[in-house]
Amino acid sequence: MRVLLQRVNHASVVVGTETVGEINRGLLIYAGLQASDTQAVTKRMCERILNYRVFPDDQGRMNLSLMDVGGGILLVSQFTLAAETHRGNRPGFSTAMAAEEAQSIFEGFVAAVRDRVQMLPISVATGQFQADMQVKSINDGPINFLLEVPT
Repeated sequence: MRVLLQRVNHASVVVGTETVGEINRGLLIYAGLQASDTQAVTKRMCERILNYRVFPDDQGRMNLSLMDVGGGILLVSQFTLAAETHRGNRPGFSTAMAAEEAQSIFEGFVAAVRDRVQMLPISVATGQFQADMQVKSINDGPINFLLEVPT
């Protein structure tokens, strides 16, 4: 599983003319599922994302996580993150999970995040699976990290 984590001041997902997910300060997460990923992998990624220290402490150092500061998390499924890009000029998608299975695994990932933060001041929003989404964000920093959890 690969995710692109972005620290944002605001992010939203629009499908057609409808805003389907929106957060203020927090994390925008693009998630790419690979064919070998399981719910166990997504649970490990959930813990990693929520505890990844990307927010500044009193000295301005990235020592605080979303669990420490609260805010929002916007989860967007993005199969292109699972692409094979090591050679050539065109991405290959043989490593990406099939859409039907990916939807189930992604929904489990979202459920794991919601379960983990349910008693905290953290809001959870999502995009719409397999939709043509327009993602808008105001990146804070900019701070971006590509995280992977091997299967």
